[in-house]
Amino acid sequence: MPLIDYRRDNQLALIGLCHAPVNALGHDLRQALLEACTQAANDPEVKAVILHGRSLPFSAGADISEFGSPRTWQAPALPELLETLTTLAKPLIAAIDGVALGGGLELALACSHRVASATARLGLPEVRLGLLPGAGGTQRLPRLIGVAPALELMLGGEPIDARQGLALGLVDRLVEPGQDLLDQACAFARENLANPAPPRVTPALPAEDLFATHEAQLAARKPGQRAPLRVLAAVRAACELPLAEGLAREQALFREALQDPQATALRHLFFAEREALRIPGIDAATALRHIAQVAVIGAGTMGAGIAMNFINAGLPVRLLELKPEALDRGLAQIRKHYESAIKRGKLTAEQLEQRMSLLQGTLDYADLADADLVIEAVFEDLSIKQSVFRTLDRVCKPGAILASNTSTLDVDRIAACTRRPQDVVGLHFFSPAHVMRLLEVVRGRATAPDVLATTLKIAKRIGKLPVVSGVCFGFIGNRMLEPYAREAHRLVLEGASPAQVDKVLTDLGLAMGVFAMYDLAGIDVGYLVRQARRSEIAHDPSYFRLADELYTLGRHGQKSGRGFYRYEGRERIEDPEVVQLAAQLAAKLGITRRTISDAEIHDRCLFMLINEGLQLLDEGIALRSGDIDLVWVNGYGFPGWRGGPLHYARDIGLDTVLAGIEQLRDRLGAYGHLWLQPAPLLRRLASSTGKLRAQRR
Repeated sequence: MPLIDYRRDNQLALIGLCHAPVNALGHDLRQALLEACTQAANDPEVKAVILHGRSLPFSAGADISEFGSPRTWQAPALPELLETLTTLAKPLIAAIDGVALGGGLELALACSHRVASATARLGLPEVRLGLLPGAGGTQRLPRLIGVAPALELMLGGEPIDARQGLALGLVDRLVEPGQDLLDQACAFARENLANPAPPRVTPALPAEDLFATHEAQLAARKPGQRAPLRVLAAVRAACELPLAEGLAREQALFREALQDPQATALRHLFFAEREALRIPGIDAATALRHIAQVAVIGAGTMGAGIAMNFINAGLPVRLLELKPEALDRGLAQIRKHYESAIKRGKLTAEQLEQRMSLLQGTLDYADLADADLVIEAVFEDLSIKQSVFRTLDRVCKPGAILASNTSTLDVDRIAACTRRPQDVVGLHFFSPAHVMRLLEVVRGRATAPDVLATTLKIAKRIGKLPVVSGVCFGFIGNRMLEPYAREAHRLVLEGASPAQVDKVLTDLGLAMGVFAMYDLAGIDVGYLVRQARRSEIAHDPSYFRLADELYTLGRHGQKSGRGFYRYEGRERIEDPEVVQLAAQLAAKLGITRRTISDAEIHDRCLFMLINEGLQLLDEGIALRSGDIDLVWVNGYGFPGWRGGPLHYARDIGLDTVLAGIEQLRDRLGAYGHLWLQPAPLLRRLASSTGKLRAQRR
């Protein structure tokens, strides 16, 4: 199929981009576009040219799969192509439908005018891949709309809609729903030929302190990330240099960014997201179950958050509680959240009422009889959850999907309480459930392929990133959290402070250290999970002992004002009492306290995190190393620009990780031999030239 549809409409050349699915600007499309524009330029009958997506989005940008390969720079490279288009001696109009993102928006910026459907989305998200716009975006956008809004668009990476684009001056004409985009673009072109618009005035240059302000904000909000600083440097060049020199500076910065390990890590995550939906036993031919009515059991913080995901997506929800006051609290919590969104300008009163109209509270399981998907979000106790599922088995219609929001429990044991284990799946939402993007989809031993396929589809509909896990304690994320947090707790008994451990982790780029995270989640939550596993951990009396003592003292974290830290409001303050308590516990347990280096904290926490991920991969609990990285980046605050724990392991070197674990094991004596054992897969990969594969073999 041709990549370009070239047509004439009297004096207009209509050049349609036909590279499905999103008109990615790979080499072949760039070559075809150059040839079509050259043809139009050389045709004396053509007075203006219109670029559009032929029954497709305008363009989602560069072909990311080409990055790092010679095809990125094979003529015509995108910067070269766009520079050529700017010299066309005829009006060049971009007719934008769907999306114009990254290189797609840079293509539109190289045109003399832009006409866009009101629903179109425009953006320069390159910073999210560790890059900067590299085909003129950092130079042409500030000259078009001004430096401050251009920086906001590039540093945030979020797309805007075409109405916002019109207000900024990025879009010249808006095409309302019901109007034909191409017809309106042709009309605009004819008007422009009859009455050429005067040249645009370049917006005034910003004050110097604008860049200083952004530099300070980036240091505080995105420490360690280099791509935002490169964006800032490129835009500064747009203010200080002529266009040609600014474009050259942008190119130098882009090539530098392309080779940066941070960009490699972020591209790894980009492709991992696409790979995560490829599940053995499921393909496009797998029939999906119809989901029109959802039910959520439990109206606490988690249940309310889960319910909001579905009503936000337009799906009706029945929210069940056993006590009227608990149900009223849950419904009020949801309404309060939406009212807060109205105050922030994120929602209208009409939208609030529309969403609340989709939500129905109930105290009766019988009201769930017509639900297509039921999600249990009750207390994390196996016997309670099994009781709920016995009831669901009795009241729910045949074919209903029964899902548990368990974060650690055995989904197979929950499913075994029903006569329909094939309909049971785990859906582990992360708190706050209406905000966090990650959703662990736990495939039980009997979970039917169509149940899994349907839950993946519905997860995407509610804006989640679904990652499939097998059944084990804690699935992917929480199982890896256990050895990572175990070493952090043990390090405090041995002589580190919670603040020292947390600083090592946040300096690495994690959003939060172990102890701040436990304080936020609730020390009582972790304690109750451990209560169900006391027989498994009894052989080590030091296991999470400090956290258990804090629970006994009523120090449950932020909610009680004291945990591993003291809190004044949300301000976290180091607490010498916790260090003193750790010293007392160490004396009771016969643990010799010493000075702990930051390097040891890094290696014990991170190497054991990596080790457990490799064990999950070897067991088949996780399908791919990329799935593990997605879980930890999107659910646990691991820095995306480091690519996730297993990508980070490749950067460190798997042989280095193995040697580090073995050295720590031998140095730590009995404790080390008890807990610090290298995973067999780590040994196999480190002792050969083996590499972590995208798909487990």
